Amino acid sequence: MSRSSPGVRRVAAILNFIADHPGQAFALTDLVRALKLSRATCHALLTGLVDVGYLYRTSDKTYVLGPALASIGRTAAQHFSPLQVAQPEMRSLADEFDVVCSAYFLEGDMIHLRDRAASLSHLGYPVPIGTRMKLRSPQATAFFAWSPRDAEAWLETVDPKPTADRRDLMFKAMDFAREHGFVVLVRGPGFEGSDETSDRAMGVDNDEIPVTPIAHIDVTTVYPIGALMAPILDERGQVSFCLLLAGFHAAMTGVEVLAAGDRLRAACQRISSFVAGRGRQVTVED
Repeated sequence: MSRSSPGVRRVAAILNFIADHPGQAFALTDLVRALKLSRATCHALLTGLVDVGYLYRTSDKTYVLGPALASIGRTAAQHFSPLQVAQPEMRSLADEFDVVCSAYFLEGDMIHLRDRAASLSHLGYPVPIGTRMKLRSPQATAFFAWSPRDAEAWLETVDPKPTADRRDLMFKAMDFAREHGFVVLVRGPGFEGSDETSDRAMGVDNDEIPVTPIAHIDVTTVYPIGALMAPILDERGQVSFCLLLAGFHAAMTGVEVLAAGDRLRAACQRISSFVAGRGRQVTVED
């Protein structure tokens, strides 16, 4: 994996440090001490950032974020869309596995299909973008795996409620999701097909939708996969939205399921790095 230059990482560290302390101004010595940079290096970087307007040097020789950076920030905020970054990943996943890759956002007790990429064999997918469906326990596994308290709160209000067995399975599958980074949904009896009826079937008005999360993968077992789901996490570690792969044409071995899930997880992690702001994790070595 390529690495950014030390200069870029140091610039990012300075900007991130000042942005992390809104309302404060920092002298050269403050930044040298906090970021463990040499005085000469730090002074040169600050001077360059002031020259381009990314920082402003006050009359008492301290530094704050500058007007040019504020303008860039406003533009980025106005046009920020994680789907712009997600779309190429979704297209790659759809073509690689010959499936439909959908982006679902949780809105109250509904899941909202906001975007989709379909492989050639799934063109003409019948469920339109913009469709909203009631959240049910199998999909809730992916949305709540990183926030069990939210899962408990949702279960208190959802109607109809899942059975005790499905509730127990949901929490076990959430443990699997936190360990592996994705959720596996298998088809239930009467749902053996691999065509586009899956999304329609998951929109029924009860919790007995024909897919079930699983809490363990055996590499030698063959699974009738209904869907794989994985979350995109925001800067707080909360689920921003989920990608769902559906329309698999054949059953998969446990090895194949884990490989496909890892591929989905890796794509979601790349999108998460954008949503959360990867630059805020920069470390500096002078």
